[in-house]
Order: sequence, then structure tokens, then C-alpha cells
Amino acid sequence: MIPRKSLIEFLNKFIPLTQEEFNEFIAPLIIKRNFGKKAIITRAGEIENYINFIEVGLVRKYYKKEKEEINTQISNEGHIIHAQESFHGRIPSEYFVETIEPTELSSITYEGLEKMYSSSEKMQRLGRLVVTATMVWKDKRQAQMVKLTPRERFIRFVTKHPELMQRVPQKYLASYLHIKPETFSRFKHMVKDHTKNIVIHQN
Repeated sequence: MIPRKSLIEFLNKFIPLTQEEFNEFIAPLIIKRNFGKKAIITRAGEIENYINFIEVGLVRKYYKKEKEEINTQISNEGHIIHAQESFHGRIPSEYFVETIEPTELSSITYEGLEKMYSSSEKMQRLGRLVVTATMVWKDKRQAQMVKLTPRERFIRFVTKHPELMQRVPQKYLASYLHIKPETFSRFKHMVKDHTKNIVIHQN
């Protein structure tokens, strides 16, 4: 069973929160939303109204280029996902946000987040730190796409997220890592063969 990640644990990485503070300032703003597999959460052309914390499930963000879907984010339990520019800029989204597995979200609306910001200086700082962290993550990912070779990107992803190799369809991962599908398959077999050799030598 996949362990449930709590929102308060996630927020405590940025600012220590007491349960009382969470219950007073944040819990009343949370909207629980449940989606089935391959359900559209946000559609391109719409304004993103929610910032979403994934309690259970797996979600991807992508844009369409002609007939191709380009994945820019794949996130599982304990992570934030939303159409960022649309949400904060109040402009139509260029992205789709879609579930890969049945998913449970804890969501806060744009108006709810503004209300949280105005409730206290600590909540305003918390929100700013979370938004900054998502921007830093985005910059780091863009840098990796430029600096690392396809093989380096693949190995880094497998090392950091081995469980997602089992849960995410290969075509999504190949797109996310900017690797051609046939090259991705070759890398995947290479890792399997390497793992088998390690097991044989250990025995």
C-alpha cells in the first residue's frame, strides 16, 4: 500500500507549523477532490483555479505540440501540481493536468490562498516559500534538460525515483525526460541487465 503523505508534513519543510495553526488557517480552505484514472484536472485554455497537493495518486502536466503530448511534470504522493503560470497570473493555461492513477487531492482555490496570505504574516511567508520552491524546482529541471545527456537524465531519474519506473507508462517518462522512446527502451534494458548481473555475482 502506498503511504499517505500529509499536507502538514509537506508544509513543515518550509516553516514549522503547529496542528492548531494548520487547523485555524489552512484546514478550512482545503477542498478534497477525487479523480479516476486518466481524468482531466485542468484543461488547456481554462484558468487554473486550484493549487493541488497529491494525497494519493499520480498526476502529469503536459502541453500539446501538434499531435504530440509533451510532459513537463510527473508527480506522486506528497507533491504539489498545478498549471503554475495560469494560477498565479490568472491567465488561460497552456497545460493540461491529468491523472495517471486514481488520485485524491487536497486543493486550495486562488481566492482561498489569498485569504490564507492575509490571515497572518507567517502564512504569507509560508505561501511565498512554497511558490519560490516550485519555481526553483522548475529552473533546476530546465537546467538538467540542457546540461545532462539523455543517459545522464535517465540514470538520475531512475536513481531518485525508482518506484515511478513501475507506475508511470514508458511513453510519458520518455517525453518527460526528453528521450526518444527507442533510446529510453534501450536504457531501461541496460539497467535491467546491470541489475541481473549484480544479483548473479552476489549469489
